[in-house]
Amino acid sequence: MIVFCGNYKVTMTPNNKEIPDMKNDILKYSNCPIQRSMAILGSKWKPIIIYTLRDRKARFGQLHASIGHISRKVLTDMLRELEHDEIILRQEFKEIPPRVEYHLTEKGKALIPIMTALTRWDDLYSRHHEAAQTEKVSGT
Repeated sequence: MIVFCGNYKVTMTPNNKEIPDMKNDILKYSNCPIQRSMAILGSKWKPIIIYTLRDRKARFGQLHASIGHISRKVLTDMLRELEHDEIILRQEFKEIPPRVEYHLTEKGKALIPIMTALTRWDDLYSRHHEAAQTEKVSGT
């Protein structure tokens, strides 16, 4: 099934799951910088992958273990999309057994300050939220 959300075409599975369509991603060509940015970073996993690779190279299994709670298929799809968008580089080594490493490109490294700012934002406001919840529970 195909659904239109504004000018954005979304293909849905029978289970109402979105099928990403990298070729027809209109948001990447929008005049709005937020729409263009979110077309690249708009999944919940991509920022986590970028943050995980912020200071190191990693193999697929290392990424999967570091991130946790992500299926191997979703991780593979996200890595392919990030590679397509030139955020990460997939480096193949012609060895036996074959080895592949992922690392951030310069374009990907430019996102690190944004990811770091998000962690600071979370530190500030998750503590505020926790304190408010504690006050609610204790009745003060």
